Amino acid sequence: MNLAEIRDRLRTDLHDEDSGAYRWTDGELDRHIQHAVREFSLALPLEAQATLTTTPGSRELSIDSLTDIVAIEAVEWPVGQYPRSFVRHSVWLDTLTLLVTSPPSAADDVAVYYTQLHTIDGSGSTVPAQHEDLIATGAAGYAAVEWSSFATNRVNVGGQDVWREYLAWGEDRLAAFQKALAKHGRRNAVRIRQLYTPAEAPPGQSAVTGP
Repeated sequence: MNLAEIRDRLRTDLHDEDSGAYRWTDGELDRHIQHAVREFSLALPLEAQATLTTTPGSRELSIDSLTDIVAIEAVEWPVGQYPRSFVRHSVWLDTLTLLVTSPPSAADDVAVYYTQLHTIDGSGSTVPAQHEDLIATGAAGYAAVEWSSFATNRVNVGGQDVWREYLAWGEDRLAAFQKALAKHGRRNAVRIRQLYTPAEAPPGQSAVTGP
């Protein structure tokens, strides 16, 4: 689904389908959708890989080209060995440092395995199709709770307690959203890690773990 399609689904869930009297603007709903996408991403981030190039004599690599990073999961250097050779590393701001005794002596490729935020925009989405309903649930909850806060102490066509109904409905949706994130979240998944010992470890490099 793209952003417009999930926004239409959200309006259906919120019973806000009268285009002549929308309770939420497109911009407001888009903001709530992106809020839900961010929360979803922190629980089930998008897996990605990039190849960076070392500077001879330096252990440091810039990662400013990697966008919307959630976490650096593993770093492979040198690339192309079997079993794969993963090295220990540290990250500070936009700099990734290879924690090896001897720095690369040439311009070597380094494979960086990382997770990043999902995106939903006008052209499509990186959120798996089976989780699109979850995004709509979270966005609906955020939208309803915000509207209930706005509507407090205001005259409403639906009656003076309509804001309470939206608050209860929104909180129920958010509880379901958070419960699903906790259930499917990456932190709760079983992840198998294998200790790799390269056939011929580079100078100064010891056995390290890989994903």
